[in-house]
Amino acid sequence: MAYSEYISDRIHQIFREKRVDFYAKKMMGGLCFMVDDKMCCGIHYDKKRETDLLMARIGEVAYTEAIKREGCHPMDFTGRSMKGYVFVTPDGFDLDDDLEFWIQLCLDFNPLAKSSKRKK
Repeated sequence: MAYSEYISDRIHQIFREKRVDFYAKKMMGGLCFMVDDKMCCGIHYDKKRETDLLMARIGEVAYTEAIKREGCHPMDFTGRSMKGYVFVTPDGFDLDDDLEFWIQLCLDFNPLAKSSKRKK
């Protein structure tokens, strides 16, 4: 199953309101939003939970507090959690203010994030 176009539209709207230069890229079975050519956040359909998840790249510093929020879980594609990344279930970003909170955490971390090496 594909990612939710509705969630994608909501994220697009927040980026436009914040006047962030971004683009969307299909990756990892979902949709990633790139800022400064770095993965900022994304949408991933979780087959086990049968729901869309918000993937947020927030960094290790913000992770400690963020993981306590409703719907926030360690991000693990392979059974090992990825440092500085979280998945947020819909109950954690249903409200526009909650989604904006997560997007802002991603944007705050983005300047500190390392860009992935390009494959030749």
